[in-house]
Amino acid sequence: MDEDLISSLTRQIREDILDNYLTERRLVCLQIEDVEKLAEGARERAVRAGRRLNRMVDLMIHTEMVKKLYALLNVPQPSFWSNCSEKKLSRRVQFIRVRALTDKAKFRKLVIESYNRLYRWMERYRETYEELSNQCRAVNSNIKHFNQNFDLLTILSFLKSLDTCTLERKQFLGGNFTAEELASVDQKLYLGPIKFEDLRVPAPLIMPKAESVEFSLTGLANEVYRKYQKHVQRLLE
Repeated sequence: MDEDLISSLTRQIREDILDNYLTERRLVCLQIEDVEKLAEGARERAVRAGRRLNRMVDLMIHTEMVKKLYALLNVPQPSFWSNCSEKKLSRRVQFIRVRALTDKAKFRKLVIESYNRLYRWMERYRETYEELSNQCRAVNSNIKHFNQNFDLLTILSFLKSLDTCTLERKQFLGGNFTAEELASVDQKLYLGPIKFEDLRVPAPLIMPKAESVEFSLTGLANEVYRKYQKHVQRLLE
């Protein structure tokens, strides 16, 4: 009689609870995969934005001027963004063509336009970053709801408490598990929340708008030209 009761119970669990659990779990796992894909795209966009910062750093010629640029643009050190600027300038960055009567004026325009493009790329990245953050919160909310409202763990706990534990473990779990193995099953059934830091996406830089920083950038460009005129002229060739 006991064996018939357990068989009936396990069969009902398999047909109803387990099937529902697996269906809901697949849906949540698909949402997690979507977040991971979005994170991958965000990392790629961060790299592209970093290349624009790298170009501005390249225009500064000397470490002294780079530090002034970082201070002006609020670039933290060390950070993902400062690390981007330490790399060799990528050829994937589109060349900027500017015209002016003198090399000094041309260099000023080049610095300003470089910043304009950096700002636009950083804003695009910010949109992606915020979308990812919102999506991550939404999926974590679904994961929390899934863990709190699905009763499979309760059913497992009940089955493990039965006197005829050997039979139910064999029928429901597929074998005679030890206590450690059963604990491992519980852990695998539990879906943990997505840790945003594990997605490895850097926070976007909070950059001033181009019009508010243009005067300071012009002054910085003039200083770079005055101190490193020959280097600047080689850049402009």
